[in-house]
Amino acid sequence: MKNSVLKVHPSDNVIVALQDLVPGSNVALNGSAFTILEPIPAKHKFAGQDFAEGDEIRMYGVLVGKATQPIPAGARISRENVSHSASNYAVGERKTDWEKPDVSEFKDRTFKGFHRNDGKVGTRNYWLVLPLVFCENRNINVIREAMLEQLGYVSGRHFSVNTSQLIDLYRNGADARAIREADIIRDAAELQRNRLFPNVDGIKFLTHEGGCGGIRQDSETLCRLLAGYITHPNVAGATVLSLGCQNAQFRLLETALREFDPNFDKPLFVLEQQKSKSERDFIADAVKQTFIGLIEANKHERRPAPLSKLVLGLECGGSDGFSGISANPALGYASDLLVALGGSAILSEFPELNGVEQELINRCESAEKAEKFAGIMRRYAQRAVDVGSGFDMNPSPGNIKDGLITDAMKSAGAAKKGGSSPVTDVLDYTEQVTRPGLNLLCTPGNDVESTTGLAGSGANLIVFTTGLGTPTGNPVAPVVKMASNTALAQRMADIIDIDAGTIISGEDTIESKGRALLELLIQVANGDIVPQAERLGQDDFIPWKRGVSL
Repeated sequence: MKNSVLKVHPSDNVIVALQDLVPGSNVALNGSAFTILEPIPAKHKFAGQDFAEGDEIRMYGVLVGKATQPIPAGARISRENVSHSASNYAVGERKTDWEKPDVSEFKDRTFKGFHRNDGKVGTRNYWLVLPLVFCENRNINVIREAMLEQLGYVSGRHFSVNTSQLIDLYRNGADARAIREADIIRDAAELQRNRLFPNVDGIKFLTHEGGCGGIRQDSETLCRLLAGYITHPNVAGATVLSLGCQNAQFRLLETALREFDPNFDKPLFVLEQQKSKSERDFIADAVKQTFIGLIEANKHERRPAPLSKLVLGLECGGSDGFSGISANPALGYASDLLVALGGSAILSEFPELNGVEQELINRCESAEKAEKFAGIMRRYAQRAVDVGSGFDMNPSPGNIKDGLITDAMKSAGAAKKGGSSPVTDVLDYTEQVTRPGLNLLCTPGNDVESTTGLAGSGANLIVFTTGLGTPTGNPVAPVVKMASNTALAQRMADIIDIDAGTIISGEDTIESKGRALLELLIQVANGDIVPQAERLGQDDFIPWKRGVSL
């Protein structure tokens, strides 16, 4: 490790401990010396000056809090002596010039993807089976049990248990010894190699708790989200189950499909249970229609595509005090590389942009986009206040324990995922990415609600940075997990794909790790590498009902 402490921005007045610091020790930084007054755990911060009550606390170059009592230089910054505070923001003169990173090593690269008729390119080729209403969840699960393993799709396990072999042995008169010695375990990789439809990466079964009850807008939003998944470049077609009487009527889904893709032509089978002869017939029809759809989906093959066809979702969760100085800026640099190559990136989690609104407003390419972003942020913040909460209540207990003590501090580090490129578009929830460059998408800070929204707006890859470890994924967009620290990468190797802790240790720079991440993403897009979340079958899907969710 090159240094034991770090000052992230020249204007900061707090300093990050890169390793545990003990009382009485002296540390030097940029010609200044500090005496540590109390234990400072790695990832936490200490005062770089004497603070009086009410003084501003600055980190990442922005206001992240205010001192609630005097804090001497060298003392730990904590919830006991600092409260959340963030700067105001307004739309004014913007600065959108940008020094693009060197992309010469990537400019002629391609990935092998699935080309769709609307011009988009998928990194996977899935078939969807989804309900318009929660009443159909049981039927979705019945279809899953009937189809997945028999067609060679096993997710979340390294093996499959062949119980039918035991049944055959019993029927043929085998004794207990023969049954005990039978080899009934089938390797999942073998099942995948022998699957009936080799060009179909999987059948994804989505369930949810919406579609009826609540307010009518909930069902409209759900249908728009589902339309985003059906028109997603990683999806070849879909089977949709409807009860018939629910609020989320098929006409709402159809309207959204035509809005998102006016020439929509993917195979789409819609079955209404209240018009069926019986549950048996309903399930049988759904299975047969899905099988026919899989035959069509299997006709798609991977072909080269430019990297500009990648749409990268930028996500963080289970963040720690290193997230904003290792994993997030490395992802931000990879985002800048992709944008410079003509691709798209999506920065979401609006409650975790609290305090950096002005920077993002200043990066918006047009005043119209800046006003839209500011308006969404103000309405979101006010709704939180109206129900007795606020963005200041966003940090989780895990965030706080690992050094992210205010929402503005957490947000300033989280925003690093967006790199430095101009903001080309601002999207409300379920709106689709149509412009290359950095897009801002309104979602909650909740990890799964956010990743669900990222994929619903068109992300065909997602990078999820984490400092504490978060086992989650997405049904249609491969999710790559990036650890902010090496201890996590080693401890939870079964969920982590790449370690950004090498930035903290000095083995890598933000730029070198960002380039390594983009290289990994190309291999994932090719289908050559399966991320851990995808391998584990972490198909998490939680629609946002547009209520207050931090």
